[in-house]
Amino acid sequence: MEPNIVEWCKWHMGYINISDCMANSYSMSRRTFKWTIKLFFHFLDLTVLKSWILLSSCGAKYTHRDFRLLLVRNLIEEAGKSQDRPTHRLVGRPSVAATNVVRLESRHNKHWPAKSSTQLCCRLCSSRSQRKCTAYKCARFDMGLCMVPCFQEYHTKENF
Repeated sequence: MEPNIVEWCKWHMGYINISDCMANSYSMSRRTFKWTIKLFFHFLDLTVLKSWILLSSCGAKYTHRDFRLLLVRNLIEEAGKSQDRPTHRLVGRPSVAATNVVRLESRHNKHWPAKSSTQLCCRLCSSRSQRKCTAYKCARFDMGLCMVPCFQEYHTKENF
């Protein structure tokens, strides 16, 4: 007669074997020497399997393979929608011109040229005693500026 714990283990061992078999049927693991990477991918496989089991218990009619494909498609689609793109970091001290361009391109400033519905006098040309009309303006300040060279010159000068 075997002890109760041994009988219990034998009875429930089948569930563990089924789970391992299903998790390894579409395994993401790769050949590697690092055991931590193998462990990570094994846990990832088990997480996807448990998610599929939960979804199936709610009445969804996906196969395990179809669920994995749908998951990958959705992850790729969400990654493509991401607007936060990494910017390249330059090494060394930035030049004065580079800091001015960063200030111009800042997300929160919104200093972009916009088409005006009426003709406006250019602010910089007027300060130089020249009268020039333009159809463009700064979207943030709503003031007329010639596209070349006044717009960039106004937004990159030191006393901004």
